[in-house]
Amino acid sequence: MEAARAETPPAAEGCCYHCSLPVDPAEEIHAEIEGEPRGFCCIGCKSVCEAIYAAGLQGFYQRTPEGTPLAPPPELPRELALYDLDEVQEEFVASLGDVRDIHLLVEGIHCAACVWLIENTLRSMPGVELARVNLSGRRLRVQWDNGRLRLSAIIQRLGRIGYAAVPYDPEAAEGSLKRENRHLLYRMAFAGFSMMNLLWISIALYSGADQGEFKGLFHWVGFCLATPTLIYSGQPFFKGAWSGIRNLHLGMDVPIAVGASITYLYSVYVTVSATAVGEVYYDTVVNFLFVILVGRYLEAISKRQAVASTQRLLDLQPRVATVLRDGEERIVPIRSVKSGEVVLVRPGERIPVDGVVLEGSSVIDEAMLTGESEPVVKGLGAQVSAGTINGHGVLKVEVRGLLRDTALGRIIRLVEEAQASKAPIQCVADRIVPWFVAVTLTLATLTFLYWVNSDFELALMAATAVLIITCPCAFGLATPMSIAVASGLGARHGILVKNGEVLETLSSINHVVFDKTGTLTEGRMSLTSVRTASGQWRRGEGRAGAEITDLIGRLAAVERYSEHPVASAILDLADEWKLERVPVEEFENHPGYGVRARLGGIEIAAGNRAWMKGLGVALNPEFETVQEGLDRQGIGSLHLAWDGVEVALLGLEDRIREGALPLIEALKADGMQLTLLSGDRQGTAEAIARRLGGMEVIAEVMPEDKDRVIARLQAGSHKVAMVGDGVNDAPALVRADIGIALGSGTDVSIASADIVLMSSELRKVRLAVALSRRTLRTIRQNIGISITYNVIMVPLAMATFVTPLVAAVSMPVSSLLVIGNAARIRTLFRKQS
Repeated sequence: MEAARAETPPAAEGCCYHCSLPVDPAEEIHAEIEGEPRGFCCIGCKSVCEAIYAAGLQGFYQRTPEGTPLAPPPELPRELALYDLDEVQEEFVASLGDVRDIHLLVEGIHCAACVWLIENTLRSMPGVELARVNLSGRRLRVQWDNGRLRLSAIIQRLGRIGYAAVPYDPEAAEGSLKRENRHLLYRMAFAGFSMMNLLWISIALYSGADQGEFKGLFHWVGFCLATPTLIYSGQPFFKGAWSGIRNLHLGMDVPIAVGASITYLYSVYVTVSATAVGEVYYDTVVNFLFVILVGRYLEAISKRQAVASTQRLLDLQPRVATVLRDGEERIVPIRSVKSGEVVLVRPGERIPVDGVVLEGSSVIDEAMLTGESEPVVKGLGAQVSAGTINGHGVLKVEVRGLLRDTALGRIIRLVEEAQASKAPIQCVADRIVPWFVAVTLTLATLTFLYWVNSDFELALMAATAVLIITCPCAFGLATPMSIAVASGLGARHGILVKNGEVLETLSSINHVVFDKTGTLTEGRMSLTSVRTASGQWRRGEGRAGAEITDLIGRLAAVERYSEHPVASAILDLADEWKLERVPVEEFENHPGYGVRARLGGIEIAAGNRAWMKGLGVALNPEFETVQEGLDRQGIGSLHLAWDGVEVALLGLEDRIREGALPLIEALKADGMQLTLLSGDRQGTAEAIARRLGGMEVIAEVMPEDKDRVIARLQAGSHKVAMVGDGVNDAPALVRADIGIALGSGTDVSIASADIVLMSSELRKVRLAVALSRRTLRTIRQNIGISITYNVIMVPLAMATFVTPLVAAVSMPVSSLLVIGNAARIRTLFRKQS
């Protein structure tokens, strides 16, 4: 391993062996590393170096770019033990299970060698299951077994090898992004200052001073201005180019660095040799550095504005809450509020938590969550969400969810993941960029060789122009910019997209499958009739007799443990009749089939006919005729059995959801194939389909068969999107090419889906499809913009019609066009509003 270290030149005498910074001999700290005496600037560098060698990771020094000074180890966060507390970790980890996943913001990462060192160091720690570094974002994702390893130990281990890490906070990351943009602005300003001064030198030389006695003086003044500009303002390009070359991944910084270096070195040669033949091009170097930095800065600002949806969502989360403790109102930080406490929300305030209204009533503006501008009335027992705005009333809310566990927190997490994801088309673009740069270098070389025999300076300027004007940046920006804009705008309008691949896949969907209950229908069923062997009851007749009242009371006791819309209908009627709810035993929920429990020694089962047969229930043949009549009206039915004997048949009606008919008509007009998938009887499902204008119906489908139906459609070359909302839809949502869940659905269905419609408005299904198609079209347009730009500009540069300065002005154009074109996606929502 010492031989590997030797491949990298040792630190110069008087410099720290680890960070290469100058060391005062009087303060130098000595240590023996691998049998060789080494000098360090501080205890921190000595400890880091010893830790790296002790772990057998001295290859880090070999991978570090030559001449690149490493920063001394940053100061570790104080009170590391706090990060081991579940109360602290719950703000940053997805779940507090045995295996946890966290993103850390790491200070001190500067190159691919750092990535290699961090990942290999952590992977060697028992308990670490995953360590992955995002170099551009300086973020580290760690997955670890909390039972075997503490988070503080991971952060301490990073500190020992020279990196300070803290849990990733989007606000901190936003501040980091602002700092990077500020540094870019400083470099641009420095280059602008030098450019303005060099213009006076250039005017003098072009006016005849290049023939006089002051020619050499002007050349040296130009050298003094251009040299610090190249070193300071050009540093990002040289750093990026060197990193790309070392990692065999050529980026746009390579041709910029090569072009600037060659032009500068030729000018230095003319200056030092004082040759009468040849001109200096310091002004060209500084001018195109300035123009490119202007372009980069505009790109950074535009990108930040385009993807600022996450920050706007974060701004919706109140930082403090008014908590009622010991009968007193206390304003406390939101992070100190605990689940189960009661918060007070005054008129006009944002609700700070997810919770349930205990007292008061008001109208709530939920536009940030659902995209709907119409306020919603909330009263006792209603659920409210963090970030929504309270209207005219005062509310007391019991806390049910905080920060990451609120609906707003989940939206932010989904948007961040979508913006960080890659669509398949982006992977192709990423593979093209290195080849694109290689072709650029080849064309620049051929251009120089073609013109060098006629005019060396002309050849140099033409080759430099080719290096500068080619721009694969649009390939790199085409997909991430479009996905970031689309996912951010979608979130603001109640359409949550979980990753970039979803947008690309959704654009190619040709078959949409709808669950019936709760999707095409409202999912708020009402009990319309009850038929027993000795009598019947219909809605509108008032309270039923003792027999049916007793049936409903017992059934409500069982159904209160279910979340199915049928259960809600029965419980609503029981509440209307003010029936007492009694406890049950041995409750079993069979999604898509029914429920079963014991009450007072009687086994009660309620569900569909097929399930009753499976349980061996003795069915009443009279109910078969009644059920057929209900089917023809599009009314569902529920069979009720006591101790294995059918005792009643209940009629349940679910109204068609508002917007269902226009959606079906619009999708048909778009050429989509449509299927209604239901667990109801064939007649009931077909009646609903007829009311919606007709579509294929697949009825009497058991929950475990729903995903088989989707698989069968996919086997027939269909690209299938499944729209559902219930627990029994989850397997089908996962199986489908795209799963779309309604926000009113269950947590399981929402977790299984690729797209979540927060407002449960069906029209947004079509809007999501339109968003995906617009996004993919925008990506293709952006790639086309880049190709067209280069096809036109590169031949002009090779033919010497474009100077390096003009090339520098033109180079950012394609990137800015890509950003502007991506921003046009927002016009889709203006048309819909």
